Amino acid sequence: MAWLKKLVGAALVVGCVGAVTGWVLSAPVTLDTQTLTQLAPGDAARGKRIFYAGGCTSCHAKQGSQGDARLRLVGGLELKTPFGTFVPPNISQDPNDGIGAWSVEDLANAMLKGVSPSGEHFYPAFPYASYARMKPSDIADLYAFLKTLPAVAGKAPGNSLAFPFNIRRGIGLWKRLYLNDQPVVALADSAPEAVMAGRYLVEGPGHCGECHTPRDFAGGTRKGEWLAGAVAAEGSGVVPNITSGKGGIGGWSEADIANYLETGFTPNFDSVGGAMVDVQRNMAELTAGDRAAIAAYLKAVPPHPNGYPARQKTAN
Repeated sequence: MAWLKKLVGAALVVGCVGAVTGWVLSAPVTLDTQTLTQLAPGDAARGKRIFYAGGCTSCHAKQGSQGDARLRLVGGLELKTPFGTFVPPNISQDPNDGIGAWSVEDLANAMLKGVSPSGEHFYPAFPYASYARMKPSDIADLYAFLKTLPAVAGKAPGNSLAFPFNIRRGIGLWKRLYLNDQPVVALADSAPEAVMAGRYLVEGPGHCGECHTPRDFAGGTRKGEWLAGAVAAEGSGVVPNITSGKGGIGGWSEADIANYLETGFTPNFDSVGGAMVDVQRNMAELTAGDRAAIAAYLKAVPPHPNGYPARQKTAN
């Protein structure tokens, strides 16, 4: 039975090597010194723009909040997905229950690398896979604006995830596959300035691809079908195709798109609905130039057919 002992021994060695390799590859990676030096003192007025472009209030304020209540970032909204229920945390300025004790470096590591101040991975329900494309200076501006918002006591409940999704360390391997700070849509250097600006807003702080792009089995966005629409992460609905492909918004002009983002009305005078209501409310806080840039970029995105299965019609 000497051969069996050798086989078991070899298996143990391979298993140990694999475990050590996985542990090393899954380690949280924080920002380098060069990036951290770009976090100069931010400007709160500019940070307000980034706050609304990033949709912070949509997940971190209480559902249905209106007016100033949308700035009370206590968290607690339940996001029910196939991987489990994620609960956005309190990101108010409360130093104990929120992020009031965070430094600007902490916020930058969270948004650009998905790493907490304690050195743990954040789950990508927090859309840092898109925020990773943001400029460090915009993170500094956002930090300055967040400092002007109220501190709200109260910790949000934790996530409710089944094995193996409750093992945070494994997110490090997910990041190696999907976390990338490069633009999704390649544009020529001669591309109009508005298209370039729109790409930054849509692919970065706006994180539009997180909902409007189909995902693979591991939950990563399928970049080859960028903004083609997707099955909704929650419920049984779909998120629409916002490219010019079949089923998308090819019939919309840039002015139509910009007007929709400002007013919530489609070219056919239908009104915004579902989760997009809150997103549109955020977009209305941006400048007309920002909305025009987003529209210009969306018209420049390669067209794709719908990225979700055709919905079955039910008999009456």
